[in-house]
Amino acid sequence: MQEDDLRPSDNVEDRRGSGFAVRGGGLGIGAIAVLSLLGWALGINPAVLINGAQIVAGGDNAPTSQSDAGRTGTPADQIGNFVARVLGETEDVWSEVLPQQANRQYEKPILVLFSGATRSGCGTAQSAVGPFYCPLDRKLYLDTSFFQDMQRRFGGGGDFAYAYVISHEVGHHVQNLIGLLPKVQQAEQNAPDRAAANAMSVRIELMADCFAGLWANKMNLRHRNIDESDVRDAVRAASAIGDDRLEKQAQGYAVPDSFTHGTSEQRVRWLTTGLKSGSMKACDTFQAQTL
Repeated sequence: MQEDDLRPSDNVEDRRGSGFAVRGGGLGIGAIAVLSLLGWALGINPAVLINGAQIVAGGDNAPTSQSDAGRTGTPADQIGNFVARVLGETEDVWSEVLPQQANRQYEKPILVLFSGATRSGCGTAQSAVGPFYCPLDRKLYLDTSFFQDMQRRFGGGGDFAYAYVISHEVGHHVQNLIGLLPKVQQAEQNAPDRAAANAMSVRIELMADCFAGLWANKMNLRHRNIDESDVRDAVRAASAIGDDRLEKQAQGYAVPDSFTHGTSEQRVRWLTTGLKSGSMKACDTFQAQTL
């Protein structure tokens, strides 16, 4: 993927090295990993579990040195600049697509870069949780060490695969702007059981995958900057983070009722649906008979 032509966004809040840490009886990496897997299995935002466990353990979520408020603007380092360019292209694409296809104006989110841990409107953000979007403060949270995790643990990597991760989270922001995300979150809370709530979560996540593909479609029309090898990288990444594959890696078997993001096959299918169609309507997983 060639990103030189992409406009870097200045809506990046860089908190890396801010000194945020959980004091007192903070959780170890092993406990965080277990809670993250438990969150995936139960359909609960892992950040909520980790934040609650830290409180019980005696952590006060206070920064130990510098403030966790970061510098806002385009980062100068290579990885920070790459993230800013991908974010800038999501801004440019969705500023055109959302009014055209959904009759809504696009509002640009802030992307927070952090290392280790930081505060978010949805609780403590931990690198072990992975990238996520918080609808309460309308910010995206990313510890770029996740990109190295994609290579080491999930067997996926490459610039376009990393861009897919960012654009997936932007997809959740789009869902929030069109009013879908709060409706589904309310429906999840009123669901008769966890399996029903998880099924709605799967549709939300697969739509975000499709929106990531839609973004790539429009970006490539604008810049002609991705090729077949880039698409293979993104497909490999989508396959690597399917619920069935993650659960089998963690516990040796998969429990479909616990899926919250979709299987590897589903995630690949919806990513490629967006990539081929460039259409929000084609990404409507809630109207799809089968996922």
